[in-house]
Amino acid sequence: MEKHRIAVTRTIAQPAIERLHNLGKITIWSERQPPAHIQLMQMVKDCDGLLCLLTDCVDDHLLESAPRLSVISTMSVGYEHIDLEACRRRGIQVGHTPGVLTDSTADFTVAMILSVARRIPQAVEYARSGLWSTWDPGLLLGHDLLGMTIGIVGMGRIGEAVAERITAFGTNLVYHDRIQRTDVENKLNAKFVAFDDLLTQADIVTLHVPLTDQTHHLISYPQLKMMKSSALLINTSRGKVVDTEALLHALLNREIDAAGLDVTDPEPLPANHPLYELPNCLITPHIASAGAATRTKMAHMAVDNLLAGLKGVPLPYPVA
Repeated sequence: MEKHRIAVTRTIAQPAIERLHNLGKITIWSERQPPAHIQLMQMVKDCDGLLCLLTDCVDDHLLESAPRLSVISTMSVGYEHIDLEACRRRGIQVGHTPGVLTDSTADFTVAMILSVARRIPQAVEYARSGLWSTWDPGLLLGHDLLGMTIGIVGMGRIGEAVAERITAFGTNLVYHDRIQRTDVENKLNAKFVAFDDLLTQADIVTLHVPLTDQTHHLISYPQLKMMKSSALLINTSRGKVVDTEALLHALLNREIDAAGLDVTDPEPLPANHPLYELPNCLITPHIASAGAATRTKMAHMAVDNLLAGLKGVPLPYPVA
């Protein structure tokens, strides 16, 4: 019986890759940068299965060049990089890795909130620069979290996990979501408010929504103007949820106090972008889920989907 051909678009956890080797021929893109679209097309043209990442554009043109594909498994929660309608037309099953990022991303979000609020990156740079000469009662004053109002936009798994963690600092919680979460309200004393009310009330606004047509540029010029001038904006969701130029304008003009971004638009943000020059903007390279255990679990979930699809059975983690 002919063995399967599988393309994997990046080097992932070795224990997960080893589970694929008995299936047939595995082609792994081993370079740090993702394959260009034409290179990805070449990789998958004779393949039965594809294990990809968010950085890989799986569009109708690519699928047309890969008539043998029966399953696509993305090692990510999001799947906006995959043309789902084109997959459905061809009977290709599509899987992702939901839920696995929750704790890692929530931990990182709280770390970013603390880093921005207490100006930790600026403090590190100040100490390294040689300027630190004495204890100064007015040096690098930041925000105390005790008593602050935290506005959580999107009370899904990650939003709820952030809420659970941030209440330990004595904060007040307000949130906005498409669906009111009375269970979270009862458990964490959180208050459901309209989106505009959240923006005007919150000292810290943290974003935890998927990227959809409705959430694209959810935070732009009008929303930033509604926020307190002392407010902090944190984004660990998707870069396009925030209008980059609007944020730059707001930070330069002190319409808000500071921002922390683990995701950007475009991504990666070019090294010469003016946001990097602002001391009140902390940018990290999309690492909110970068716990070793989390990434290994993601890889295994992606392989689980791939194995199921190649066997012709329902995927354990299908895209709805």
